[in-house]
Amino acid sequence: MTPPRDERLEKMTTTTTASSDSPDEQPADAGPSASDLREQGFATRREVMSDEFVDRAMSRAGGTASEAIQYVVTENVWGNIWNRPGLGRRDRSLLNIGMLVALRANAELAGHVRGGLTNGLTREEITEAVIHASGYCGAPAALSAMKTVQEVFDSLDA
Repeated sequence: MTPPRDERLEKMTTTTTASSDSPDEQPADAGPSASDLREQGFATRREVMSDEFVDRAMSRAGGTASEAIQYVVTENVWGNIWNRPGLGRRDRSLLNIGMLVALRANAELAGHVRGGLTNGLTREEITEAVIHASGYCGAPAALSAMKTVQEVFDSLDA
């Protein structure tokens, strides 16, 4: 069975093979430019994670070797992946929580718990996502993640 065509992917593939002196100089049908993805990425990232979160992340990284990865993540993850059709933000947040539990990325998990609440997840759903992940990722990862989740809940209740 042939997988369905993803026209956005085809446009990105076409774009990467075109030669240009500037990353923003693309044929008219090439899809969004890097600056468009950055703009859209910052908008999405701020809507999900909050202005304060994004400002803090960018301020910490500004003028350091980490600054470049902030822009790459903003363009590629927040500008492109978070805005793809097929999944809503609520579903993406739920997936992220499970993946971040698996990765034991608790610093990122805290921000995505808040983002999940912003995107309509309930505390019960977030807790169940961590419990569900424990069966696949192991109890130590889930216990560590639940500690982070509880800290977020407690800070919101304070």
